[in-house]
Amino acid sequence: MKTIVFVGAGSMAQAIIHGWMKEATVDPENVYVMNKSDQEKLTSLNETYGVQLVDDEKEILKTADLIILAMKPKDVQSGMQSIATYISSTAIVLSVLAGVPMDTIEKGLGIRPIARCMPNTSATIGMSASALAWNELMEDEDKQEIIQLLKTIGSVIEVAEEELHVVTALSGSGPAYVYYFVEAFEQAAVASGLNPKIARDLIVQTLAGSAEMLKQSDKSPTTLRMQVTSPGGTTEAGIQALQQSGFVEILAGCLKEAETRSRELGKLYV
Repeated sequence: MKTIVFVGAGSMAQAIIHGWMKEATVDPENVYVMNKSDQEKLTSLNETYGVQLVDDEKEILKTADLIILAMKPKDVQSGMQSIATYISSTAIVLSVLAGVPMDTIEKGLGIRPIARCMPNTSATIGMSASALAWNELMEDEDKQEIIQLLKTIGSVIEVAEEELHVVTALSGSGPAYVYYFVEAFEQAAVASGLNPKIARDLIVQTLAGSAEMLKQSDKSPTTLRMQVTSPGGTTEAGIQALQQSGFVEILAGCLKEAETRSRELGKLYV
C-alpha cells in the first residue's frame, strides 16, 4: 500500500502507527492522519512518528490506496460522509471500529473491497491479537498485503465477520480485563503486607511466564493448572476460593456483556 490514510486518531490508530514505525513497516511519509477536531493529537503524532497531516483532504483521499477507519464508532456516519465524495473507487477500506458492520461501511462509502479488523492496544509493542474479516470483493493479493501490515503489530487470525463480536469481547477488550486483574491482585497483595513494587513485579512476571508456558507447551490450560495444584496445598485452597466466588461465571458474564454491547453498536450505527 503506497498511501495509507487514517481517518481518526484515537488510541487504536496511535497504537498501530507506533507499532508500524517501531518495526519500520511503512515509510512515515506515506502515512497520513486526519481527525475532525483534535489538532493537538495530530501534531503530536506528526512530531513523534513523522507521519503526515492532511492539508488538502480532497487530494490525499483521491490518491489513497488504503483508508483506515479509526474514529469513534459514534462518529462513523459523519466521518464517512466527510470523505465519501473524495475517495477513489479503487481505494480499499480497513475498519478497526468495534461493532460497525461492513454493510454500514458499504452504504457510507460504496461497494468496494472492505476489511474489518479487531486489534488491541498491545499493537504498541508489536503484540496485538488481531482478528480479520473480509467482504467478497477483496482480492487475495490485497488480503496478503493487509495481513502482512497487521502481522508487524502482532498475530493475525482470519474469522467470519459474525465472529468479530466475540473477538471484540475477548481480545479487543481483553487487555483491559488483564490490567483490571492485576490491579485487584496487586491491591490484595499489598493489603496482605507486600511492598507494592514487589507485588507488581511478581504479578507481571507470573503473567508473562504463564503466558509463555501456554504458548510453548502442547498441554491444555487445565493440565498446566493441575500440575501446579497439589492436593491439600496452597494453590488448591486459592482455586477453591475462586470457584466458590463464581470465577468462571464472572468471566462468562464479562465476555457476554461485552459481546452484547458489540452487537448493539452494530445495530446502533447502521
